[in-house]
Amino acid sequence: MPAHEGSCLCGQTKITVEKKGTQQALCHCLDCQQTSGSAYVTVAVVSEAGLKVEGPTKVFESPSESGRIIYRTFCSNCGSQLTHKSSFMGKGIAVLTGNLPDFAHIPITTEMYVKDRWSVLPAIEGATQFHAMPPGVPPFDE
Repeated sequence: MPAHEGSCLCGQTKITVEKKGTQQALCHCLDCQQTSGSAYVTVAVVSEAGLKVEGPTKVFESPSESGRIIYRTFCSNCGSQLTHKSSFMGKGIAVLTGNLPDFAHIPITTEMYVKDRWSVLPAIEGATQFHAMPPGVPPFDE
């Protein structure tokens, strides 16, 4: 039985994560702000092998600040962003947790790109703060 299930806004693309998540992160980078249309995105890094995305999708490739290509997957019907991946993440993939309802109860343990955080947003108490990208991939269960 999957640990987390969700979908895009229109419901045509389903997301299944097989391992139970215990933490998530906020990313305040300018790219995440633009792709979400908001101040940040919430993500959990999961094993790519333990993730299933079923339904209509489209991938958009863009260079990150480091020059690595980021592959952002969206529902091709409604445009909801589902995942993003780069070579930095190894066997992991970032799943946008706003599409997975039970992540509303999982703690945010990390904030990335706080240099781009909106000045009206306070730091999350107890979360590790990174000026830009963390030095290593956040841990995840394989």
